[in-house]
Amino acid sequence: MRKVALTVLCVCAGLLLAQSGAHQNAFTPEQIKYGPPPPFVAPGAQLAVLEGDPTASTGDFTIRLKMPDGYKIAPHWHPNRENVTVISGNFKVGMGDKFDEAKMMTFPAGSFAYLDPDMHHYAMASGEVVVQVHGMSPLQFNYVNPADDPSKK
Repeated sequence: MRKVALTVLCVCAGLLLAQSGAHQNAFTPEQIKYGPPPPFVAPGAQLAVLEGDPTASTGDFTIRLKMPDGYKIAPHWHPNRENVTVISGNFKVGMGDKFDEAKMMTFPAGSFAYLDPDMHHYAMASGEVVVQVHGMSPLQFNYVNPADDPSKK
């Protein structure tokens, strides 16, 4: 009986903490707070961190990237696997070292893809697009052409 009472107490405390915002681990779309992206992502997009720290040396992270119509991400690769879910809009992705819109595939809302480490790819928003990316920290962009790195401009 004491175990049941303790379990109920812990569950209630957890719910109260979640409702008070002291520790949020669930979000409705309105609760997601977007801000400017890190310098290695071109200005114009907005980023929200949902879980973890994408800049940490280890650990899980989940982010959302909101991009305006026509927003482009130059050819790049990541040292860790990248898991991408299209939340809204049409996300266009191409593979290779050179941005070529004619070779891009369109992924509508609900699509999922994963890119293994070192896969060279590029992307573009067709309409306003929101993607969710999760993986292992650190999230790192390595641009195929170093001149495409927005943090170097």
